[in-house]
Amino acid sequence: MKKLDWYIVKKFLSTFFFAIMILAIIACVIDYSEKVEDYVQHKTPAIEILNYFKNFIPHISALLFPLFIFIATIFFTSKLAYKSEIIAMLATGMSFQRFMRPYYVGAGFLCLLSLISNHWIVPKANKERLAFEDKYIHSQTSSSDRSVHLRLSKDLYVYVLTYDFANNTGYFFTAETIDSTSLKTKIFANNIQYDSVKAIWNLKNARIRINDGLKESMRIIQDTNMKFPFKPRDLEEDEEVKAALTTPELNRVIAREKLRGRETLNFYYVEKHRRTSEPFAGFILTIIGVCIASRKVRGGSGLHLAIGIVLSAIYIMAMQFSTTFSTKAGLNPMIAVWIPNFIFGGVAIYLYRKQIK
Repeated sequence: MKKLDWYIVKKFLSTFFFAIMILAIIACVIDYSEKVEDYVQHKTPAIEILNYFKNFIPHISALLFPLFIFIATIFFTSKLAYKSEIIAMLATGMSFQRFMRPYYVGAGFLCLLSLISNHWIVPKANKERLAFEDKYIHSQTSSSDRSVHLRLSKDLYVYVLTYDFANNTGYFFTAETIDSTSLKTKIFANNIQYDSVKAIWNLKNARIRINDGLKESMRIIQDTNMKFPFKPRDLEEDEEVKAALTTPELNRVIAREKLRGRETLNFYYVEKHRRTSEPFAGFILTIIGVCIASRKVRGGSGLHLAIGIVLSAIYIMAMQFSTTFSTKAGLNPMIAVWIPNFIFGGVAIYLYRKQIK
């Protein structure tokens, strides 16, 4: 790394963080204007609003990271080209591959920072952000989905027709213990209620059916307490919860929900793989940005920025299409998340080779 390399790296990083700061401020202003009525209605303390935006900035920065790094690369590289600085560098005998070295260093640093943030820092910020929104913005969920089936262990299955969170009451509950293909016990209850202090379930009008080979018996109990390894909130599928989980926590939730037989696991897998694919997308878009903006063309930075914004929009649309195919049509989540990177990686290789020639 020579003095010229450090000059480019400093320009790269300063432009990137300046772009983040500007767009984060704009995003905060827009978000505040949308929610100001809720703040006034709930008399939200100012300190909590400030803390919310402290957690909102990492969320929006991570969400738009590929766009930030791409626009920053195009913006300051275009300025270098417009001032003929790149022509002067290449005129000294510097190859285009050598010119790219500081970009690799800067993009590598930012992508590593994004990778760590996506897996650990941003989820912790999202946990506080979502808790704030649940308290002051969103209306509380009144009931769970209908006909919820859960597999709690290897041989224990439960079913609840619906759960009323306001009354803390579930209706038409069954719990089945199945050994291989044999039904060992089946518990029916008209109503169930959860005791959060003792972490137990209270069953009303329960009927317990027991099968022991050829013998079958049934008991009726008006009121009884039983322990089952699930809570009322497990009956509600909240897709935003995945964004508030660090990757180790997300892996544990995936293992648990897989055991329970959830049909929406692809949402969790997409979130898991997206956290790794986006930093690599930033690296790929950096290469594309340098190849586009390093040439001095009529129209200057404006033309380069327009091309950059169009390509960023195409990348975001491609990501949305592929993840939708995964969550709705069953496409493998890893393939779905990495498809835009493969496409833009091919574009980056083509532009890089063309630029070298």
